[in-house]
Amino acid sequence: MAGRLAGKVALITGGAAGMGAAFVRVFASEGAKVAAADIQDDLGLKVAEEVNRAGGEAIYLHLNVAEQRDWTAAVAQTVRRFGKLTTLCNVAGIYRTEGTETETIEGWQQLIAINQTGVWFGMRTAIPEMKKAGGGAIVNISSVAALSARPMAVAYHAAKAAVHLMSKVAALEYARDGIRVNSIHPGFTMTSTASALPEEMKKALADPVPMGRAAAPEEIAYGALYLCSDEAAIVTGTELVIDGGLSARH
Repeated sequence: MAGRLAGKVALITGGAAGMGAAFVRVFASEGAKVAAADIQDDLGLKVAEEVNRAGGEAIYLHLNVAEQRDWTAAVAQTVRRFGKLTTLCNVAGIYRTEGTETETIEGWQQLIAINQTGVWFGMRTAIPEMKKAGGGAIVNISSVAALSARPMAVAYHAAKAAVHLMSKVAALEYARDGIRVNSIHPGFTMTSTASALPEEMKKALADPVPMGRAAAPEEIAYGALYLCSDEAAIVTGTELVIDGGLSARH
């Protein structure tokens, strides 16, 4: 254990697979006690077991981020197990490709509930415990789609843009409480969902990236590691773009 997060207790959503699972592994390897939260129970339990076998300390919690009662239970379970909560990473999210006319009311509401409202639920539930702990750090996963527009995916753009500014609002509200809030804006990332795409689609997504490839989930997790560590003690209310140079073109 390298120990950059020694003494931290982290709750990470979407922790059963892809980017969230990478966060769980990286944070645990750096000394954090981790609660991996998701709705994919079998996968989530495997991730926690893998961390524990490797010498880390992790538990798995069932958490539908769109349900306040699930958040209340998850935060309470984390504190009961580890004694406090210092770190929250809102990683869980879904993607929809529909545009302004083709998006449905049901699709819009589902995506906003998970990608936007779930982030708000997480912050409002975790912050009281962070105050008790004497401070903390929150990282909300937004997207390059929050910084510049492309056709289609209207609900996704809307939610990720909201997460961007919600993070800044919370950063200003809680700076004097020692609670730092930042957002990360990944570009094309090789998550488990992206890995299943046809090769020609992967190539089409990677070609516009100046570095010519997708990010690995671990590369996003290492950005969050910095933001949640004491190395970033003065960093709040900002955004970290991890996109291989894609947004530099806009």
